[in-house]
Amino acid sequence: MRSSVVTSAVVAALVGFGGTLALIVAAAQAVGATPAQTVSGVIGLCLSMALTSAFLGWRHRMPIITAWTTPGAALIAGSHGLTPETVVGAFLLAGVLILVTAAVKPLGTLVQRLPVSIAAAMLAGVLFRFCTAVFTAGQADPLLVLPLVLIFLVARRISPFGSVLAVLAIGIALAFFLGRVGPLPAGTWPTLELIAPRFDLHALIGIGLPLYVVTMASQNLPGLAVLQAAGYKPPTQSILAATAVASLITAPLGSLTSNLAAITASICTGPDTHPDPAKRWMTTPFYALSYLVLAAGGAFVVALIAALPPGLVATFAGLALLAPLVNALGTAMGDTAKRFPAVLTLAVTASGVSLLDIGSAFWGLAAGLIALGVEHAGARRRAA
Repeated sequence: MRSSVVTSAVVAALVGFGGTLALIVAAAQAVGATPAQTVSGVIGLCLSMALTSAFLGWRHRMPIITAWTTPGAALIAGSHGLTPETVVGAFLLAGVLILVTAAVKPLGTLVQRLPVSIAAAMLAGVLFRFCTAVFTAGQADPLLVLPLVLIFLVARRISPFGSVLAVLAIGIALAFFLGRVGPLPAGTWPTLELIAPRFDLHALIGIGLPLYVVTMASQNLPGLAVLQAAGYKPPTQSILAATAVASLITAPLGSLTSNLAAITASICTGPDTHPDPAKRWMTTPFYALSYLVLAAGGAFVVALIAALPPGLVATFAGLALLAPLVNALGTAMGDTAKRFPAVLTLAVTASGVSLLDIGSAFWGLAAGLIALGVEHAGARRRAA
């Protein structure tokens, strides 16, 4: 045991929780969730992270770190016409699809064959609107937002992982200093509240399916790659099954889909955590303990974020999503043969268009796949 094991686990939990919690709150507000339902969803996520990471790490003796789907939160927050009941139905569909992927190998193979550039372009389109919202907020409230952008750029040179946390801490302090924070509720106790799902076809197609795609393409598959790059042979089916079951259990609490961590996982999988790869799994119980502590204080943090000015919350979310946007754009544009379908996917998704009450993420993915199919058909015809 080394102190670096504990430090890595705590830092990974803080980065995962603090870096994107504002986006989780924004997603809950977008679907009309009550404060109690928002708190319930956050506590459910914390419990899911704690239990799945502790179980998978102990079971397989690997630093298997789980997280919530940040791109999925962005997808929910950017959607319209949803209710807490319909979004829970979409969460359940995504969880079932991930569980089926774990059980049926051909489906997992099919998901892996989904063009990476198209999936990345859809993700970039979802994230784009949140990142541009930072500068819209800066125009509306430059005194509050622009200093935070500058702090983010400087802090990122020192620590990419800590830059968002620095902006979060300084931004909250600045909001209090400027008198922009609303009244905090008197009682902020952690509570759980069940939400009965409603299976709305439009929400299932427009949110459930894209949520499954972005969770697999931008979280689970990269998370597996992080473990492989660190020299591990990740138990893919076990990881997918555990996170899917956790997602199904916590969905009625209003909790987003759970998945394998990608970015924060790298904090716990390298030699800085422990020089012996066989002992890095010991980060998982401390990671789990950190999330149990965060679950206890989650109600207060959610209440605090809800009391902050909307422009500040938009700044937190947008800056936290800049790095994923850069990665998504790089992947989407990396394959020159698929660049046009990828750009079309990005454009349709970022437009926010809604047809037949189905969101733009689905139509962006459909447009990109159709364009790719047309180009392949044309290429075969020319070759013949």
